[in-house]
Amino acid sequence: MSEKTVYLTYEGLKERERELEYLKTEKRKEISEKIKVALGFGDLSENAEYDEAKNEQAEVELKIIRLEKMLKNAKVIDEEEISTDVVSIGIKVKVLDIEMDEEEIYSIVGSEEADPMQNRISDESPVGKAILGAKVGDTVTVSSPNGEFELKILEISK
Repeated sequence: MSEKTVYLTYEGLKERERELEYLKTEKRKEISEKIKVALGFGDLSENAEYDEAKNEQAEVELKIIRLEKMLKNAKVIDEEEISTDVVSIGIKVKVLDIEMDEEEIYSIVGSEEADPMQNRISDESPVGKAILGAKVGDTVTVSSPNGEFELKILEISK
């Protein structure tokens, strides 16, 4: 079974590489020190500091594994290869919500970089799925948990 491809921008890739490096070097050392200090408190059966440090260590190790797996399966979106003919990952798209008569600009990104508060939507989100492959002038129907609505594609850019 092959792993799922993770789409990242160049900036997203670098950010995750920095985070992984930080976790492997600084954070591991910090937790190791916490464990040493907690061991100095004696009886481990009633040592909350030790338990807390070990739990934090486990969380960090899981995050390291997750990041390594993600980076192994990452595909960097090359802006030079992106076409503005159709909506795809790595582009910005200006849409009109027909019912609300409101325009919105979204950046289409992979799920790891999605941030709806910054209008960075995942290709796997209801809106992302609906508009992928659409062209300027197309109207698409979005099926969301709150019901269906229509978006008209006004502009596609890098």
